[in-house]
Amino acid sequence: MKFPMNTRPLIFALFVSTTLLARAADDYVPGPDSKPQAGVPKGEVLKFDFEKSKIFPGTTREVNVYIPAQYDPAKPACLFVNQDGIQWNATTVFDNLIHKKEMPVTIGVFVMHGRVKAPGTNALDRFNRSYEYDGLGDSYARFLIDELLPQVETMKSSDGRAIHFSKDPNDRGIGGASSGAICAFTAAWERPDAFRRVFSAIGTYVGLRGGNEYSTLIRKYEPKPLRIFLQDGANDLNIYAGDWWMANQAMERSLVFSGYEVEHVWGDGMHSGKHGTAIFPDAMRWLWKDWPKPVKAGSSKNTLLESILIPGSDWQLVSDGYKFTEGAAVNSKGEVFFNDIPASKTYKVALDGKVAEFKADSKKANGQHFGPDGRLYVVATGESNILASGADGKTSTIAEGIPGNDLVVAHNGNIYVTQPRANNPESSSVWLIRADGTKQVVDTGLRFANGVTLSPDQSLLYVADSRAHWIYSYQIQADGTLQAKQRYYWLHVPDNAEDSGADGMRADREGRLYVATRMGIQICDQAGRVNAILPTPNGKSSNLCFGGENFDTLFVTAGDKVFKRKFKATGANGWDLPNKPAAPRL
Repeated sequence: MKFPMNTRPLIFALFVSTTLLARAADDYVPGPDSKPQAGVPKGEVLKFDFEKSKIFPGTTREVNVYIPAQYDPAKPACLFVNQDGIQWNATTVFDNLIHKKEMPVTIGVFVMHGRVKAPGTNALDRFNRSYEYDGLGDSYARFLIDELLPQVETMKSSDGRAIHFSKDPNDRGIGGASSGAICAFTAAWERPDAFRRVFSAIGTYVGLRGGNEYSTLIRKYEPKPLRIFLQDGANDLNIYAGDWWMANQAMERSLVFSGYEVEHVWGDGMHSGKHGTAIFPDAMRWLWKDWPKPVKAGSSKNTLLESILIPGSDWQLVSDGYKFTEGAAVNSKGEVFFNDIPASKTYKVALDGKVAEFKADSKKANGQHFGPDGRLYVVATGESNILASGADGKTSTIAEGIPGNDLVVAHNGNIYVTQPRANNPESSSVWLIRADGTKQVVDTGLRFANGVTLSPDQSLLYVADSRAHWIYSYQIQADGTLQAKQRYYWLHVPDNAEDSGADGMRADREGRLYVATRMGIQICDQAGRVNAILPTPNGKSSNLCFGGENFDTLFVTAGDKVFKRKFKATGANGWDLPNKPAAPRL
């Protein structure tokens, strides 16, 4: 392309200024804390190859372990893990800052990404960096916690000191650059019980493997006890996967919105480690400031979380030791009942919190719900029947031949039952059992019909499709049949699954829907949008209900355990009189 003569000086000037800016963008110089200093004792670096991973099978990787000169094996050290090996002149920085007592005695574990070696010279290795680093989920955290770090603790320094680092997450940090940075954040996000301090330089919070979702998820999750330092530059990458500069700013805004302790340094750098290296000493000072004072979770500006959570009221264990719990249901007194399906037993949680066996043989009851007559209606998977039990425990058969999963009983006595068929989606059905005992299939075609509940005014039926990310909404007709079927509620799906795993559900009296999913309890507004996510302490959830004397305590069945948490919300019960909530904000 040719330009008019009179524009050429301007174009040349723009070219020169752009070139100078690009050079300036990388013009960051490490300070004295990044250079060896006289009189500062140097730590030792051990090196080994790790080839024993079952989480990333077939991989090999180089690992460097830094042991400070001041380390005393009688006192477990703090820990800092870094991806992509030794960066930031980190071992020198640690020498200097530990010597000046500006960070605690800290063992550094510098881990390269894995690779699967090629079978010969005519083939490439399989490079695991993006796979291990860029993806969401807990795989890399488990690799560190369960595989690599225990191996490090089998080592000894050259002078025979055994390696012991603290298991207190407050004593542990993790960091990296680019994909290594999002990997560090993900490890702490997934396992705040293992890491609570994060250094992120030029973080890849873009759409390579789902990292672009973090700026949204952070706003929805209950805040976690993390402290995060972010660095990026205005000339960072802007490619097919996204804009690094904008993504890092979106992360910072989301973290601030959600009450996290976050610091950031923005510059004009490109996608390089120069700026990160220059600021690394100050980042370490900030991440370890006030240590050993614990890092705490902040307070989110998420209005739904503010409206339902009680400050200081956390999850509590109701009981544990079961094989698999399901079918949380509440009676008119606020007493909660749940099933241990493999053990074929039903238990009752009294108002004083004591747990007692209610049925010694529940016929492998799964989902259950109390009806307006005070009886407990259950899906007996052991015999493909729908049963009802009175307070005395005596049982009668309501309907036969329904291999169901979950059910809900309306105030008018109508029962809706989900019937999943794992290998035949065409026969995944929703049944209606009317109060007069007649039954019929009122919907088919879901992949795996699972949890089911009613809107507070009982005009709508909600059915979870476990093998999708949808909750279906139906309008209930006068005769109990369904119309206006819609894939209405959109749920989040974890990185390590193809579906949400949506299971048991309940609504509160304000019309919010609480759904047990793989990611925790996803809480939706009436318009079908996930506003908040509350993981349980063990990361599991299969069903839930509001119980307690005022129906303001959420009980969750979670694998071998049952948890509860008191809320500023009241459950809407099917056996109760329908109530019309206020209209949602659209």
